[in-house]
Amino acid sequence: MAGASLLALLDDIATILDDVAVMTKVAAKKSAAVADDVAAMTKVATQKTAGVLGDDLALNAQQVTGVSADRELPVVWAVAKGSMVNKAILVPAALAISAFLPVLITPLLMLGGAFLCFEGVEKLAHKFLHSDAEDEAEHASHAQANANPAVDLVAFEKDKIKGAVRTDFILSAEIIVIALGTVASAPFLQQVAVLVGIAILMTVGVYGLVGGIVKLDDLGLWLSQKSSSAAQALGRGLLAAAPWLMKFLSVAGTAAMFLVGGGILVHGIAPLHHAIEGAGAAVGQGALGGLWQALTTNVLNGVAGIVAGALVLAAVTVVQKLRKR
Repeated sequence: MAGASLLALLDDIATILDDVAVMTKVAAKKSAAVADDVAAMTKVATQKTAGVLGDDLALNAQQVTGVSADRELPVVWAVAKGSMVNKAILVPAALAISAFLPVLITPLLMLGGAFLCFEGVEKLAHKFLHSDAEDEAEHASHAQANANPAVDLVAFEKDKIKGAVRTDFILSAEIIVIALGTVASAPFLQQVAVLVGIAILMTVGVYGLVGGIVKLDDLGLWLSQKSSSAAQALGRGLLAAAPWLMKFLSVAGTAAMFLVGGGILVHGIAPLHHAIEGAGAAVGQGALGGLWQALTTNVLNGVAGIVAGALVLAAVTVVQKLRKR
């Protein structure tokens, strides 16, 4: 009897271990599926928020303009820490809205899209309303501040950092809202994983690249002073490319504002969305149909973004004039 009981006990233990193994395997599959879902949603959210990335890069790199060369990286690091604080505030706020007031997600997305378009039109208007001489005068004042020992450079840097952190807060809010709209229907824990991942990825990516961009001219100067002719040629190329890179980032960021912001607004207005999708489908014929369809849809989204941004800018201008009166 004792032997039979022992065998029965061993059989029960084996059965339990088999059940544990099966459940562990199922849990592992579910965990892998959840991880795949989080990765896929993070990828989609990154693609949608990347539209703000070019402008974020250009604006933050420009914010460091005027800081002495040996203080550029410390200033970038200070702004990056401020950016993480911004996202530490924005991510829980976005998750709270998703959990308790999900009805606000679409209006917030629309506001974010309208603000992107407004920023884009404001940048275009700045090109026409301000001359190159005014911009050059501003850069000259920064250079004089660095050269003048009477100027409090610590206060100058603090002003730069505060301005950059304020700008980052707006751009970070846009990024978080767009990412939240992407994962609004996902389970809460997946929303947390995606938003935290986007916040860290964007901060590290943006300010890592900003640090590289602001030191690009220093790298070019260092290489140009080397004895190797190849290093000198590379250094001269970097010195020549640095200002063009900034211009490219500015142009690409502005275009992305209209494409992303216009796309958000169009998607929230059903008749306009269907009309643009129909126009894209109408030209999407032939071997390159998919390319023409995507191109047409994006161009129309961009046009809608420009129109929306112009309307918002006009409204803001009228309100500002009324307040002055």
